[in-house]
Parts: sequence; structure tokens; C-alpha cells
Amino acid sequence: MRSIEVPTGVALTIEPVNKAPKEWAECNYKNIQWWTELPRGGHFAAFEEPELLAEEIRAFFRPLKWSL
Repeated sequence: MRSIEVPTGVALTIEPVNKAPKEWAECNYKNIQWWTELPRGGHFAAFEEPELLAEEIRAFFRPLKWSL
């Protein structure tokens, strides 16, 4: 499998199924720039906590938008 080198952001929910260790992700995603564990939300985080997820997405892209 080829590694992913584009800027990558990870937002994990509190659902235990989504708890991938950061070390595992770093093996495949070589440019992880944002890693966060959300305090609320589950499998459908965009539906359950839309404001929280939207802010995480904005925070990830904020520093990138000037570096492209």
C-alpha cells in the first residue's frame, strides 16, 4: 500500500470503534497535521455535533489555506 502524503487531519469521535492509534495512522499517512479526539459525537458526528465537527474542519484548514 502506498502512503498518503497530502496534509491530513484526523478527528476521532468518542465511539470506541474509531479509536485508531496515532502510530498506526502515521504508518500510512505521512503528513498528519491535525489529530484530535472529539469530546462528543459518535459514528454520525456531522449529524450529532455539526458545530463541533465544522470547527475542527475549519481549524485544520485555517493554516493550510495560505500555504497552497
